[in-house]
Amino acid sequence: MIGTVLCYVLLPAARLLRALRDAFFTCRKNVLLAKSTATQIEGVFAATRGRSVPEEQEALLQQWLEEGAGNLPASESAPAVGKVSVTLTSDWLEGSELLMTSLSDLNSAPEVTQCAGQQLTELHALASAEPQDHAVTELAKLAPEETVAVAGSAPWAAVVPQSDHQIAGCAAIGVEVQNEDPAVLAWSLARDAETVPTEPPAWPIQDTIQFSPLLTEVPYHEILWRDWEDLSVQPCVLEQVSKNTSLFEFRVMSYNILAQDLVEQGLDLYLHCHPDILNWNYRYPNLLQEIQHWDPDVLCLQEVQENHYWEQLEPMFKEMGFVCFYKRRTGTKTDGCAVCYKHSRFQLISFSPIEYFRPGLDVLNRDNVGLVLLLQPLLPEGLDLKAVSPLCVANTHVLFNPRRGDIKLAQMALLLAEIDKIAKTTKGGYYPVILCGDLNSVPDSPLYRFIRNGELSYHGMPAWKVSGQEDFSQQLYSRKLLAPLWPSSLGVTDSCQYVTLCQPKKPGRHKYSRDFLLQFQFCDVACERPLQLVLLEGVTDAKPDRPAHWPKPAAMVKDPDPQPFVPSHFLPQRGRPEVTTMPMGLGATVDYIFYSAEPVENGNRGGRRLYQDGALKLLGRLSLLSEDVLLLANGLPNPFCSSDHLCLLASFGLEISSLREG
Repeated sequence: MIGTVLCYVLLPAARLLRALRDAFFTCRKNVLLAKSTATQIEGVFAATRGRSVPEEQEALLQQWLEEGAGNLPASESAPAVGKVSVTLTSDWLEGSELLMTSLSDLNSAPEVTQCAGQQLTELHALASAEPQDHAVTELAKLAPEETVAVAGSAPWAAVVPQSDHQIAGCAAIGVEVQNEDPAVLAWSLARDAETVPTEPPAWPIQDTIQFSPLLTEVPYHEILWRDWEDLSVQPCVLEQVSKNTSLFEFRVMSYNILAQDLVEQGLDLYLHCHPDILNWNYRYPNLLQEIQHWDPDVLCLQEVQENHYWEQLEPMFKEMGFVCFYKRRTGTKTDGCAVCYKHSRFQLISFSPIEYFRPGLDVLNRDNVGLVLLLQPLLPEGLDLKAVSPLCVANTHVLFNPRRGDIKLAQMALLLAEIDKIAKTTKGGYYPVILCGDLNSVPDSPLYRFIRNGELSYHGMPAWKVSGQEDFSQQLYSRKLLAPLWPSSLGVTDSCQYVTLCQPKKPGRHKYSRDFLLQFQFCDVACERPLQLVLLEGVTDAKPDRPAHWPKPAAMVKDPDPQPFVPSHFLPQRGRPEVTTMPMGLGATVDYIFYSAEPVENGNRGGRRLYQDGALKLLGRLSLLSEDVLLLANGLPNPFCSSDHLCLLASFGLEISSLREG
């Protein structure tokens, strides 16, 4: 019943609306015909004679001849090619659109006259096409940059040409712009402004149509400017360096350069980028120029594609004076890690690649790798090499998966065991160590604290919590870490040392001191009542009080010289945390340069150990950026930074113990 009523109501209404639409467009056609010249109409009509023309178009052209010329004043009877332009668009999306565009505001532009031949060609093409419904839209006196929307089509901008090489096209899509070669837009800090392709709005919705936008001026070098922080003038550094002590100064760079294979495998992560800036032919010279600009002495790279390394990177680095070592990820992966050093500053003592994959071990079943090198600094002539300590440099790229913190910890344990083997001196001490890499862990996460503080209690910890990348606490069932994390067959102790290299323990020697263990007797975890404990009144229902003579836990020891605590990896000038990468528009710090330092006695602030520089001193570093700044540049990568990570750069100094030869 309802369907019958709707048919009787809606069908007459649809016929009425169609009749009103036809009447409206007929009136609009008559008005537009009055504005055209007879010569123009006659020329267009002559071009279509002898061809199969739809009846509606035939009637329209005939009406131009019979009525249009008679309504024009005598002054307009002469041809005026630059006055009115008829643009026929065929095969534009779904269906043809007849656009009559008034270009009275553009009659002084020389590009208009160049469209006449193209207009006649398109008119012939339309005349031979199948008859379809056409909508006539008057685009009178368009202002520059005014957006025009045609029924059934996507919006586009009608722009007045700004230069000789930009031609106002008569094609269906819009104004034709000659894009500058993106390779010309090289990375440089010296340029005042850069003309680059403008990216679509950041982080677009899936399945949206992407258009190549027009060129615009974006001062990327101003937005992404990074300051150099000179730490050598700070009092704490000046106190540690005596007047008679000289330093061997060098620069270290760590950089995840984004393998091209990973770009093509995960294009959904880079929808915010203009396609041109994702091309390796654009990114390679950009990355190379950035490395050349900062001129590091030691270069640690992650996500280095194997064919790019052997065919392009290594030959170029050799020309720059580097000696390079590379380790590809195991399995079918096509990228890996590389460590390069300048042969004029260092010479190689030992080199050790690391594969984290161990068959049959679930905690070590991924293809990540690392590199550990022991380098000898080269001093000027007349100085003995023994006057300066060798330097251990390690580089790695840890597993990304935020849920598998157990694998991250096991991989880091293997790397630290290799560093322990390479950096250990014959006297039982250690050479200075610099650890670089993409650790896929955020600041103050358990993995970060493990590297910084040297210890971690992980038993019962949820695996996702190790790296701190994401919060999976709402999951009912999550993987938890159990001790021991790896089997003894791996040959690595819980102190991250190879069993074969460990010194035998002396009989009667305890691993931990009595005072160290006593400080945990009344900690919060020890005083928490277990759920399975039988409740006995007066026995198991009370929380023990801390005796006055028991030492307080380290977290409760007060700093004798209290100072305001500054969070790690924080930009105090902007009041925001610093970031090294920006996946899907969310900034995070996952790249680090760690270096060996000496702990301060009784130094602990906010649960973090305090350190002071030893033989290896941090002299300066390149500041990072905050998330809001990177958003202004449409995230990473962009035309200025050709990776989805920012490079890290630090300057160090090694003490030269003696200035005399021998």
